[in-house]
Amino acid sequence: MRTSKKKTLIAIAVFAAISAGIALVWRPVAERLGGWTQPSTAAAAPAATSTERKILYYEDPMHPWYRSDKPGIAPDCGMKLVPVYADEAGAAAPTTPGTVQISTARQQLIGVTSQGAKYRTLDKTIRTVGRVALDEERLANVHVKVNGWIQKVFVDYTFQHVKKGDPLFTLYSPELLATEQEYLLALKADRELGTSSFAEVAAGGKDLLDAARRRLELWDLTDEQIRELEQTGKPQREITYYSPASGEVLERKGFPNQYVTPDTEIYKLADHSVVWVYADIYEPEMPLVELGQEATLTAEALPGQKLTGRITFIQPHLSGETRTLPVRMDFPNPDLKLKPEMFVNVELHRSLGRQLTVPIDAVLDSGDRQRVFIDRGDGYFTPREVKIGGRTEDYVAITSGLRAGEKVVTRANFLIDSESNLRQAVTGMAEMPGMKQAPAATAGNEHQH
Repeated sequence: MRTSKKKTLIAIAVFAAISAGIALVWRPVAERLGGWTQPSTAAAAPAATSTERKILYYEDPMHPWYRSDKPGIAPDCGMKLVPVYADEAGAAAPTTPGTVQISTARQQLIGVTSQGAKYRTLDKTIRTVGRVALDEERLANVHVKVNGWIQKVFVDYTFQHVKKGDPLFTLYSPELLATEQEYLLALKADRELGTSSFAEVAAGGKDLLDAARRRLELWDLTDEQIRELEQTGKPQREITYYSPASGEVLERKGFPNQYVTPDTEIYKLADHSVVWVYADIYEPEMPLVELGQEATLTAEALPGQKLTGRITFIQPHLSGETRTLPVRMDFPNPDLKLKPEMFVNVELHRSLGRQLTVPIDAVLDSGDRQRVFIDRGDGYFTPREVKIGGRTEDYVAITSGLRAGEKVVTRANFLIDSESNLRQAVTGMAEMPGMKQAPAATAGNEHQH
């Protein structure tokens, strides 16, 4: 008999322990269901006077399911509990799914800010890294058109800067010397036959002189050299050759006493007054790039300076290694400060036109969808899906889902989104079969997270 009574007492104690455990686990869920779905109607603070706002309870601003009937500190996160007033909690909440209400005190605490959607003219900036290269249209190769021997060399080292018309070298060519002598004979004949009474004879002397002169010109003798030949009446044994362009000597292959032919490349010159800059454009930015588009350049080697150029060529194929589109730009380089193979920073600007925009921080982008939170006033915030277009560093264009003037949350929207998701999850639990709304928390009940 004693044993049976003892077993009965043990069974009662176990049942009581299990019931207490279930109550301890269920109470936070019940409060979440009851507290989130409708305001608590329990007595909170001591009776307020007719001139004071009635406080229903105090809640954790970061975890609103923690409530207390007394002010204090949240035991989990250490934040100060904020009051929830009857006029705030008792207002009729909008029926849009995901809508949350946040008290003014809590908005200030988490830093909620809102801004109206408005039309703006967007200017997209594309930033990339460029590489300076030689302008291939400004390269010059120096050859001779007759066989001969180089005698003197005036430009005798690589990267020496020369100007157009500067002497490069002198050449002795028996063929060129013979042509000079022919020209002098044609000149003498023209002077003697030019006074002839026979028109055919006079014309023949003139034609012979013109043919000899054209040959000298084709062999790169200048007008001054031909004029000097006419004045002195003596052929020049060595003919001086001059630089055809300004620039730096990239290659020097001519040396004294060297035999050269028309196939011999004696010098290669490069004009650096204009340079090319190559840059890579990523695929999403390709539609924003076009020929003639203005570009700006900066470099660490040129502090405080900004150069302006234009896109002159867009490669028709992507780079297989980087999956980018190479483009080429022309930049003036009058001071020769841009050096080939130098790395520079390039910016391309493109206007996207006038569009409805919001600050870029206002849009929560999950990849497959984008949404914003509408500030409806009185502490209510409603999620809304939108479609976005082009974006800049500060703003993003809204193509649908929003009207001009509607206020959207621009700060703390991640916290509001978390609370909205929690509200929808709790509401969904409350609507599940077998789940009934728990009674509201009574004054004095406190629980941890």
